[in-house]
Order: sequence, then structure tokens, then C-alpha cells
Amino acid sequence: MSSRKGKTADPEKQLTIKINACKRLAKEAVYYEKEVKENEEKLAKMRADGKDPYDIKKFEEVLGESYMMVPDSKARLKKSLEDLSLFLKSNLDGLDQESKSVSDAKDILSEHGVSDKEADDVAETKVDDLKEGEAF
Repeated sequence: MSSRKGKTADPEKQLTIKINACKRLAKEAVYYEKEVKENEEKLAKMRADGKDPYDIKKFEEVLGESYMMVPDSKARLKKSLEDLSLFLKSNLDGLDQESKSVSDAKDILSEHGVSDKEADDVAETKVDDLKEGEAF
């Protein structure tokens, strides 16, 4: 049985995993937004059709859960995109900049509005430059 301890994963493989995670989370965020719209329409139809108040109340709870999932899925997508961006920055030497994976990663980041400057700001926080008592 092989042990995974001490082994560092191939940067290309790690990049592919991060790309696929971003793609999945982007689809998930779109799905939850679509679900909210569909549930709002269904609730409006239930009210217009004069359905049982209990059924309407229960469906309002379902709609409430859908509303909660939208910001959660967007936050997870944002975190995953930031992680991908930082990974690209920190592995410039270990990745072939002309590879399809790097190109795909850059496309995903630009598609979702994550700029290189935002990632630089996160990655370049210098504690030494802070004055005493100053928070970053």
C-alpha cells in the first residue's frame, strides 16, 4: 500500500482539480439562482390558484432555503476562484504558461471577473510595512 505522505502533487494536476472545482461551483451558483426563480414562479402560481395555505406556507419555507443557498454558493465560488488565482501566482515556475490548463484557468478567472490585481493584493500583504498597532 502506498503512502501519500511526503509527496507533493504535480502542479498541473492540482491546477486541473482547482479548475474543475471552479467550474462545478459556477454551475452550482447558476443552478441555485435558476431554482429561486422557478420556485418564486411556482409560489406565485400556487397563490393565484388558491392552493391550501399549509402547502403555500411549506413552499415558502422551500423558497427560503433556496434563497439561503444563493449567497452560500456564490461565496464558495468566490473562495475557489481566489484559491485558483493564488495558486497560479504562486506556481508560475512550476507550470507551463502555454499549457491548456493555464489558459483554461485564466479564462475562468476573467469570465468571473477575478483580476490579476485582486489576487496580487491578497498575495502581497506585507506585515513588515505595517505600523505598530495597525491592522491589515
